[in-house]
Amino acid sequence: MTEAKAAPLSTALLVWWERHGRGGLPWKLLSGGVPPAPDDQLDPYGIWIAEVMLQQTQLAVALPYWTRWMAAFPTVEALAAASLDEVRLQWQGLGYYSRARRLHEAAQLLVGHPWPHSLEGWMALPGIGRTTAGSILSSAFNVPLPILDGNVKRVLARLMAHPLPPARDDALFWSWSEALLDPLRPRDTNQALMDLGATLCTPRQPDCPRCPWQSHCAAYAAGDPRRWPVTDSPKPLPFQVIGVGVVLNSAGEVLIDQRLEQGLLGGMWEFPGGKQEQGETIETCIARELKEELGIAVTVGAELITVDHAYSHKKLRFVVHLCNWGSGEPQPLASQQVRWVRPDDLGNYAFPAANARIIEALLGRLGCSAHP
Repeated sequence: MTEAKAAPLSTALLVWWERHGRGGLPWKLLSGGVPPAPDDQLDPYGIWIAEVMLQQTQLAVALPYWTRWMAAFPTVEALAAASLDEVRLQWQGLGYYSRARRLHEAAQLLVGHPWPHSLEGWMALPGIGRTTAGSILSSAFNVPLPILDGNVKRVLARLMAHPLPPARDDALFWSWSEALLDPLRPRDTNQALMDLGATLCTPRQPDCPRCPWQSHCAAYAAGDPRRWPVTDSPKPLPFQVIGVGVVLNSAGEVLIDQRLEQGLLGGMWEFPGGKQEQGETIETCIARELKEELGIAVTVGAELITVDHAYSHKKLRFVVHLCNWGSGEPQPLASQQVRWVRPDDLGNYAFPAANARIIEALLGRLGCSAHP
């Protein structure tokens, strides 16, 4: 993309954005809700939190989480001083939970130091890649750094009708994004690019008649912009059945364990269980897993609920049974810690999203309610 082509595209984009962009994002406004001028600087803290939340989450979902987070941890010092359990509880339901742990780690590194003003400074922090760092710096300080999130990749792939998946031409897409930056308004250009992809140039129903780039768009000229971005053929997601035991003792307490920090859902609490092996009944699976993971013997009772849940890389079916604790002191053989808790205290623990329906079913069966 030449400079001569990029300049009118950038101008048209900013004109559209001023009228139709997603204004009012609280982390991109000055105190009092005033939009910043090019020379104004914004507080990087709220921008950083928002950008990490938006890495894997849509704006409408992330916004209420951001509001609650900022009330709980209004400064980087408050975040650093909080416990990891408190941080996870605020994150509960957003998914990709390693993001919360990395925010906490980064906050502890940042306390007592000035905010980074370079790409390298931000990318040295846990959980920060080039797009997130560029977005923070351009949003907070109006630094002319490009971004390349999913929305921007889609917009650029359609604009150029690029014949390959964006991931195969990463450097080229970065150069296009950088070429489009208005030298005086990089903050606004990046936001406008994201807004264009989020509101008009959507994956399945692009609204071409309202797009400021319609007359320049090679994908539109080709007849069906939905053919771009070009993608590799998706691989089928593996499917697994997980047997889960909701173990109750004679005092009416329920047994939960905390996952190891490494790997998927690290540090989150869950009801114990594991993968059903071939030819194994779900009751046998649950009894075996609880023996292997916790060192306890249980009587597997009635089914409580079945929950289907899809991750980006696999599909799971959780088959959940109520269990009575028989013998053996629970031990964290495959987890950080185990704990007997009152069912109405489950709201004090951060569980993955798939567990929310299990908790709801348990409390409904027992006739009580969880409270945070």
